[in-house]
Amino acid sequence: MKTKKQVGIWMDHSVAHVIELNGDSTKNRTIVAQVGEQDEALNSRDETLIQNKEQNELSGFFNRLGGVIINYDEVLLFGPTNAKTEFVNTLKKDHHFDKLKIEVKTADKMTENQQQAFVMEHFNTTS
Repeated sequence: MKTKKQVGIWMDHSVAHVIELNGDSTKNRTIVAQVGEQDEALNSRDETLIQNKEQNELSGFFNRLGGVIINYDEVLLFGPTNAKTEFVNTLKKDHHFDKLKIEVKTADKMTENQQQAFVMEHFNTTS
């Protein structure tokens, strides 16, 4: 029987904490979004240009996350903002992710240990 590759991602619009399950242990990494890090030259320009730049940066963040989760069978997205829902909507447009089982849950800010426990508990009760 093939073991399912499972990963949990606590995310907001600025950072994603990727928690990969390896049996009874976890492997963690962080992906930082560069959304909102604006150039001084942009601060004096119009709001539309700034919003377009932020949207492009967010799209790049989601693309990097997509590159991570494509290697998994089951994904849990959780966190306090609507970034996880925006990410899922982006994934639905890409047929590479059609067979991926994705679940979304709302969660508050958490410590690294709380995030790991949340992911382990989720996959232990759903598997």
